[in-house]
Parts: sequence; structure tokens; C-alpha cells
Amino acid sequence: MVTANQPDSGAGGRLSFDFGGRRVLVTGGTSGIGAASARAFAAAGARVVISGRNVERGASLVRDGGAVVEFVAGDLTRREDCDRVVEAAHERLGGLDVVVNSAGVIYHATAEETSDEQWRQTMAVNVDGVFFVCRAALPRLKASRGTIVNIASDAALSGSYHLTAYCASKGAVLQMSRAMALDYARDGVRVVPICPGDVDTPMLRGEFRDRGLDAETGLRQSAGGVPLNRVCSAEEVAQMVLYAASDAAAFVTGYPLVLDGGSRA
Repeated sequence: MVTANQPDSGAGGRLSFDFGGRRVLVTGGTSGIGAASARAFAAAGARVVISGRNVERGASLVRDGGAVVEFVAGDLTRREDCDRVVEAAHERLGGLDVVVNSAGVIYHATAEETSDEQWRQTMAVNVDGVFFVCRAALPRLKASRGTIVNIASDAALSGSYHLTAYCASKGAVLQMSRAMALDYARDGVRVVPICPGDVDTPMLRGEFRDRGLDAETGLRQSAGGVPLNRVCSAEEVAQMVLYAASDAAAFVTGYPLVLDGGSRA
């Protein structure tokens, strides 16, 4: 059973989850939200397979996670790689209970500034990869009555300046998640989209660099638009991912869970 215990004040008020024996696949698991989620699942007792293109970072997470974390290299812009990653995770873990789709890319550009290659890459990673992984995983998750957690964005809920392709892609992830939640609810499969605001990850810091900003300036500017006056951490998103996959969220499916520091209050 996957449970969520009461907050542990000694752990900074974070929820303590028990995923003992659960089998988890995290795509985009070598960096940012994916890596934080993989670590959190492993710490909660789950057996975890992560996927990504960076073999060196994948090996590093495996070392950090010990025997509970394994790595499968894959390029999720390729449908055959998505199928292979899901199959490898299923074989290594003896089944699947949770799939987290966290791989993503972002380009800071208006429509006129967005190149054909940037548009296609954004859609290939952020939309196609999520769809292909979900499609391959659903037969396994129907067998286990499992859960899909898709990392969308607050950019799926409203427009953002200079993020045309990213907004389009994350809107697609949100709507895809809603549709799949309806299609597979009777099979006992939950599909939960999570919509964070700005999260301090290598991807966000890369966006700052593209805009000519150092990390400190970029984070300060991003925090200025948030009522809680800071950006979210990858570990905070990981806690929401674990909640979404836990029995505590057994009646949650299809509707976005939002971490925006009060921006839409």
C-alpha cells in the first residue's frame, strides 16, 4: 500500500510517504524535477527506473540511489525509444505502478522568433514523448491500477510572454492528461497533471542564460511576480508528485495540481 503519513516537523514540514515495493518509471529523470522525484521515490522505498539522454548524469543518480534506482538511456523524441524505455522498466521492475513524465525543453521566444527546429523540438519532447510513454505504459498500468503523473506547467493555464512554443506544448500535456483521465478511470488508472510555476532547475537557469541574465538576477526577477516572493524548488514539486501517486490522492484524477506560490489566488 502507498500511504502518506502526517507531516514530520523534523523534516521541515514535508509529508512522509511510504512507497515500499512500488515500481516507478521517471522520464527526464537525470535532472531537475525528474531527478528530485526519482530521489524522493527511492527515499520513500520505491524501486525506480529513470530515463534520459545523459548517460553520465543517469549513472550518477544510480550511485546516489543505490540498488533502488536503475537507468535506461533513451531519446523520447523517438517513439521506438519511448516503447523501449517503458518495456525495459516493466521488465526490470516486474511491473509498473507509477509513471512520471518529466522530460521537457523550453525556448524563450515569441512566435516570430521561434525557429522551425525549436518548434518541432519543443513538441517532440514535451508532447510527443509524453504521449508515446503514456500509450506504451497504459496496458501495464491497467494491470496494476496505477498512476500517471504528467509534469505540465502554469504556462498550460495562461499565456506567458516569449514562450509561445512552450505554452502550446504544456497546454497540450494538460488537455492530454484530462482526456486520458476520463478514458481510463474505469480501469482504475489515475492521470494527474501537475502545473508548477517557475522552478529552480537547470532548465530555468538555462532560460535565464538565453535571456542574458545570471542565475541570481533571473531568480530574483521571477520571484518578484510571486506572492510568496520566491520560486519553487524541484524538491517541492517532487513532494507533490509523490502525493499525486499516493493513496492520499486516490480520488484525484484529471484536474491540475498547481504550485504557483499564490500567483493565481
